[in-house]
Amino acid sequence: MKSLDIHKSEYLKQFETQTYGRNLFRTQEEERLDAPNEECGIFGMYSDNDLDTFSLSQFGLFALQHRGQEACGISVLKDGRITNMKDEGLVLDVYKEIQEPETFMGNSAIGHTRYTTAGDKKKYNFQPFFAKNEYDQIILSIAHNGNLTNAKELKAELEAEGVVFRATSDSEVILRLIQKNLDLGLRGAIKATMEKIEGAYSVVGMTRNKFFAFRDFNGIRPLVLGAIDEKSYVVASESVALDAVGAQYVRDILPGEIIYTNENEPGKLHSYMMDEAKGKQRICSFEYIYFARPDSTLENINVYEIREKSGEKIWEQAPVEADLVIGVPDSGVPAAIGFSKASGIPFRPVLIKNRYIGRSFIVPTQEMRERVVNLKLNPIISEMKDKRVVIIDDSIVRGTTSKRLVKILKDAGVKEIHFRSVSPPIIAPCYLGIDTPSKDDLISANMTTEELKNYLGVDSLEFLSIDNLKDILGSANHCFGCFTEEYPVGKGEEIDLFN
Repeated sequence: MKSLDIHKSEYLKQFETQTYGRNLFRTQEEERLDAPNEECGIFGMYSDNDLDTFSLSQFGLFALQHRGQEACGISVLKDGRITNMKDEGLVLDVYKEIQEPETFMGNSAIGHTRYTTAGDKKKYNFQPFFAKNEYDQIILSIAHNGNLTNAKELKAELEAEGVVFRATSDSEVILRLIQKNLDLGLRGAIKATMEKIEGAYSVVGMTRNKFFAFRDFNGIRPLVLGAIDEKSYVVASESVALDAVGAQYVRDILPGEIIYTNENEPGKLHSYMMDEAKGKQRICSFEYIYFARPDSTLENINVYEIREKSGEKIWEQAPVEADLVIGVPDSGVPAAIGFSKASGIPFRPVLIKNRYIGRSFIVPTQEMRERVVNLKLNPIISEMKDKRVVIIDDSIVRGTTSKRLVKILKDAGVKEIHFRSVSPPIIAPCYLGIDTPSKDDLISANMTTEELKNYLGVDSLEFLSIDNLKDILGSANHCFGCFTEEYPVGKGEEIDLFN
């Protein structure tokens, strides 16, 4: 058997050239229904010199592909002119549609890879969003990760003032507020916007001569800062995007912080803190459990280490006698390695991925859609048959994927199945940038653990406790809303923001 360190190294190395797939047992349809989904990843870069922004933005967004697979877009600043391109599809597919890459080479770029939370799935909701002047020139462009909880009322206020909205996304509210206040200067416009908007937001943007980024007062959605050299900066949702473009991690952008450039001091990045008393660190705990790529570092905490520790901790919380530990690729593997390390039960990567399969097949029936899963992941039956198996997964949302997984193991002849979820029970939806099912569809909000164990048909079932999760993260300074139904900000109206 290979050592666990080798498993870790091989596991992480694959994501340098292949996209990270969180839970490969979920069909594309189920990703919308049986998983919490992050709606987007954002990327931005600025340099005093011209860069190959076409290639570098592509590399950065590819590293963030796991945060959204519906659409991709970029805005590039070149010689005082902003050019925008956005379309449906994966990052590499959208970039292939750009016929003249030199058009997208300049000294600044922002990009976005999208999963829908607010607004419908029409092209006018793809990001980056941009605003034009009377000469049909783009003067402002932004990319946003998160959800505003007061977007509906702000949209109504702006419309009453004559502002015309072209999309049905809360992100356009941010764009129009900044645009409205540009006479205050860029920093003043952002400051006025942050004083109005509520909820979760990490934003990157540009004007025709400036670059900027800012983050909400609770820092709910991640945003990191890196540097390629003394006059070239990168901002992204996760540190893996910095790695992808050869930038060094500098720090996380602080809750309530604005960073920006000034045309009078090219190459210098300025920082402005809003009300420091309001700034609190409440980054989403689910970023560490599920959303972020395992080789990312957020708030100086390595994601892989958290996931491995979660496996160790759930062994301490709920030990069991077994012959084999397996993790659901990709997100469950680090926790399975940690569980094996703590328990001494061998870890085996016996769910084999097909690395050449696309995101989905066009199939007309549910029976055939379920068979797609077996094309993505195939069990090595000889390693499982007549064994007592511990299966480690990142979470249980609606339970449909978990139930199918149990069936696959039983069909492989597994003797006992002990299911471990390395997140606490998800009992509430998220209103701050995560697309989760309604409370009626969250199985842990409607079943006890014992009832869920019987529903899944497993021999034992345990969830990581909230106290153990806080212990692993090292503090309670995170958002745990989906586990506790207590949020760092008001959740706003529980309806489509633009109905």
